[in-house]
Amino acid sequence: MHIGIDDTDSKNGMCTTYLAAVLVERLQNYGDVIGYPKLVRLNPNIRYKTRGNGAVAIQLEERSGYATRIEDVVVRTVEEMAEFDAPNTNPGIVILDEIPEEVKNFSKRAVQDIITIEEAIDLAGRCGKVHAFKNGRGVIGALAAVGATLEEDHTYELVAYRQRERCTTPRYIDEGSVFEANKATYPLTWDTVDITNNTIVFSPSSPCPVLFGIRGDGADAIQKAFEMIRSEPVERSIVFKTNQGTDAHLIEGEMASVKDECSYILNGVVSAPPHTIEGGHVIFSIAENGHKIDCAAYEPTKNFRGVVRKLCVGDEVTVYGAVKDHTINLEKIEITSLAERFIRQNPVCKCGKRMKSTGRNQGYRCKKCGTHAGAPEYILIGRELGLGLYEVPPSARRHISRPLVRLSGNVHPSI
Repeated sequence: MHIGIDDTDSKNGMCTTYLAAVLVERLQNYGDVIGYPKLVRLNPNIRYKTRGNGAVAIQLEERSGYATRIEDVVVRTVEEMAEFDAPNTNPGIVILDEIPEEVKNFSKRAVQDIITIEEAIDLAGRCGKVHAFKNGRGVIGALAAVGATLEEDHTYELVAYRQRERCTTPRYIDEGSVFEANKATYPLTWDTVDITNNTIVFSPSSPCPVLFGIRGDGADAIQKAFEMIRSEPVERSIVFKTNQGTDAHLIEGEMASVKDECSYILNGVVSAPPHTIEGGHVIFSIAENGHKIDCAAYEPTKNFRGVVRKLCVGDEVTVYGAVKDHTINLEKIEITSLAERFIRQNPVCKCGKRMKSTGRNQGYRCKKCGTHAGAPEYILIGRELGLGLYEVPPSARRHISRPLVRLSGNVHPSI
């Protein structure tokens, strides 16, 4: 059985991953969980999301005769734990015996595009069992989580949860131990801390049951980091297999065809230089085949803006990020070619003195010896910017964005 669940939390509490952790425990009497549960991050630009727009799926080998009982347990758990009173919480459950190609394709689209509730409920109903609560929007994520194969790329996350009576109090995590754990396990774990900005980034500030989440490329390294961290008591923890840190949301596209609420990889040439607007946001434009788009490094990207400010008209770049109001919110930028920059100077006379201008478009003359020259000198200056791929810091990174530490080649990881 493939069990998918989504949209059980709200901005005021709960977390669908916590429900999954509880459900795994409750299902142990009726079957065996196969592998790690899946945590699938969907299109990060969806306006209805609460935090990271994540859905979960559990694969279960049910014991004979327990299929109906398992379904009952899943439904009752959602009914018990979901934030039904929140206006934007619309849970969905999907249960499939197998995953057809149509559902796999649906899953990829849900990570990159906008899908209607009607399409999701129709497909889920044709392929298996579906439970749609309220308007049923959660069926989209539930079906997408079931259909995610995670074959092309995947990572892991260990999520630790708070004791319930503590969920309305400030979290206690010893920050020194977090930096020590990061030092001992990086780069196999990542996005635990933001060293440049001297902060931990693996713990939410919302009133949800999550204490922290450790992400990485291997379950062993994550477990090692977990054992090094000192914190308030952990009620339970669970490891998910996930599409976090994979860039699965990005579409290789062209400027002429981009649309809002999707994320793209776009090539272009800087056509308008960077400038800083109110709030500390840095904006520039790129062009390609007669089309142009604005690019933004917003204030939360901190030191990443320093890279963007060094761009010049004529630089060739590849930008990565989400489009809104025909502006791409930068997650990464690759600088593939730098334009030459020159400074203009008055020419130097053969006597060694620098000439003076004799008036607009009238050339230059040496005051010492009277020598004339018709053109200025242009001096090539160096660029304080190297080629390669740059990224926003961990404190500004989306769950699904791939950190550069996971890539090889000419990359400049932000740590």
